[in-house]
Order: sequence, then C-alpha cells, then structure tokens
Amino acid sequence: MAELLPHADWTAREDLTILTDTLGSDNARYVGGAVRDTLLGLPVKDIDMATPLLPTAVIERLDRAGIRSVPTGIEHGTVTAVLSGGPVEITTLRHDVSTDGRRATVAFASDWREDAARRDFTINALYADPSTLEVSDWFGGLADLAARRVRFIGDARQRIREDHLRILRYFRFQARFGSRPADDEAESACAELASTLKGLSRERIGMEMMNLLGLPDPAPTISRMAELGVTAQVLPEAHPEMLETLVEHERAQAVAPDPLRRLAALLPPDPALAEQVASRFRLSTAQKKRLANAAARQGPPGEARALAYHLGRSEALDRLLIAGADVTPLQSWQVPRFPLKGGEIVARGINAGPEVARTLRALENRWVTEGFPDRARVLEMLEEVLT
Repeated sequence: MAELLPHADWTAREDLTILTDTLGSDNARYVGGAVRDTLLGLPVKDIDMATPLLPTAVIERLDRAGIRSVPTGIEHGTVTAVLSGGPVEITTLRHDVSTDGRRATVAFASDWREDAARRDFTINALYADPSTLEVSDWFGGLADLAARRVRFIGDARQRIREDHLRILRYFRFQARFGSRPADDEAESACAELASTLKGLSRERIGMEMMNLLGLPDPAPTISRMAELGVTAQVLPEAHPEMLETLVEHERAQAVAPDPLRRLAALLPPDPALAEQVASRFRLSTAQKKRLANAAARQGPPGEARALAYHLGRSEALDRLLIAGADVTPLQSWQVPRFPLKGGEIVARGINAGPEVARTLRALENRWVTEGFPDRARVLEMLEEVLT
C-alpha cells in the first residue's frame, strides 16, 4: 500500500489547490523538506514543487491564472509563485550534465525518478502528489526516515564529488535528523574527501556551518566531524568540548540556541583570531564585533546586569553562558539609560570640559555598582560629589 503524506495545515491551503489546478495535477509534486518534515510531524516553513513543465510554460500558466511569478532561479529552472499563503518555488525536473564540485550544469528532464536521482540524500528525494498526497520514493527515503538514517543517494563519493558542500550538508542533516550509529559509507566518504572543502568559497562554508551551529544540539556532530578530519578543513581552531559545555549551559537555563555564541565557544579566547574567523566566514561587521567581544573573555565574567550594560545584552549572554554563569538576572530585564546628562553637571557650577566627563563617568560607575537606582538616587550621588 502506498504511503500517504499526513494531512497538515499547509496541505489544506486553498491557494495551493489553485496552484496545482493551474499547473495541472500531473505536472506538480511537492518535494523535499515539506514532504520530509510533514512525515516527521515537524512544522513546515518552505514549500517546494517539482514539475516537468519548462519554466516558460510555468510562467505562462501562472500569468493566465493571475498568479504573480518571480524568476528567482530561472537559469536553473526555478520560478517562484507568489501566493496569499506564502511563496512556493516551482522547479523544472532536471538532470546533471556536468559538475565540478562547486557548481553544476543542468539540463531539463521529464522523468520524476531522474530528477530524484540528482538530489543529495534519500530523505530529501521524496515527492508527494498534491491531489492524492501519495508519496513517491525511489531510493528508500521512507525507510531511512523511519530509521533516522541520513544516507546519500547512490554512491556517496560520487555525490560529494558533484558538490563538495554536501559534506557539510550531510553533517547538518545528521545533526538534525540522524541517529547513531551513522551511515558508515557516508562518514567514510566525507572523511576521505574532506580536503575538497578547501575548493569552496568561504562564504558557502560559513553559511553551512552557522546553519549547523543553530540546531538544538550540534555538539556531538561537531565532535564527530573533528574525529573524521572534517572540522580541520573548515575550522581548524575549533575546540568541540567547549561547545558541548555551552549547549549544556543553554539547556539548563532555557536559553535559545545562538549559532554565533556557539561559534564563539568553539574558538579560544583570542579576539584577533575571532576576527579572522569572522572574515573567513564572511560574517557581518556586527557579527564580527560580537564574536571578538566573546573572545575577549578573561576570567569570571562579572555581575550579569553590569556586564549587559557595558557590553550589550547579547554580548553579556555570550560571556555568561560560555563561562557557565547564571543569566537569570537578565531575564525580563531591559538595559536602562543613565538618567543624568553632562549639562546638568555644568548647571551645578562645574566648568564644561574634562572635569564634567570625569564626574559623569564616576557617577555612572557608582550607579551601575549600586544596581541601577532611580534618578532621585543619582541626584543624591551628584550632591555627594559636589559637596
């Protein structure tokens, strides 16, 4: 008996029914993450469709139905249908003509199995008929999904040679969906071909690593990557044991995962090195600054609210959690503003200039030390200083 996709909120969307009717029921299949995650009972964020129709035909049909289309990746066969319930990417069936490990030259196809065969993992090559919700599975993806097994389609080494980034994608999917022990062939291929990651852009590697670090618990996977020699190719500075400790602290204090904080935990306390890694991963200026700030940790982090006031809330959380300190004082607490201006000191007879700045700074430090009292107390402090 054929496997059916369980009914979910998204499968009942009226705009998807209209889209299917527009393309033709024989010309549309849900594919990839939406199918996989629905089978696992997980929430679905993005919906992708596959079709044997050429992109030009897809656009024509959408236009006739009054559905706005965006040629988001038309050279690779992808057109985005803008629907009321959210965008849907529609991609023409394809097969690879040539690959070099970084990019692929593709040709359009008309065979569903041929399209499935070019995908990376069996659990990502599941298609579902929008009308009947019947699932098509040519490579054992349903069994792998049930066993929580992440497995390459066909020969693992060949799939990696086609796209070297699949090594990191494998470990990300293993961290999210996999169980232990992992697939021997997949791990062996990743270890053997780890050096090919050096041929990829640092930005692609950085994005994939940050996606991995943002998962609930990437620590066991990062440790396994280190054992297999993969981490040495993309982040040789990493200390996986520090990430495991941070994840434990996050869980114990019910703090949401943060990939940048996890990256900081992997790195030694060296701001210059942190900036180098941030540049290598093409992180933003703000992310680079935060990473370097976390790397500037030396000794106990200090009082939580004072740290948040001086560094910022995210930066304080980074240092506190990496150190295993209590972050309870920051819950439901907003960083306040110092309730005194330099002009008020000048108005009390202090000449404008360095003396005002020194007085203001001393009062601010007392205010922080006393736990951010109200303005009335700050004015009392000012009187004490002036008298």
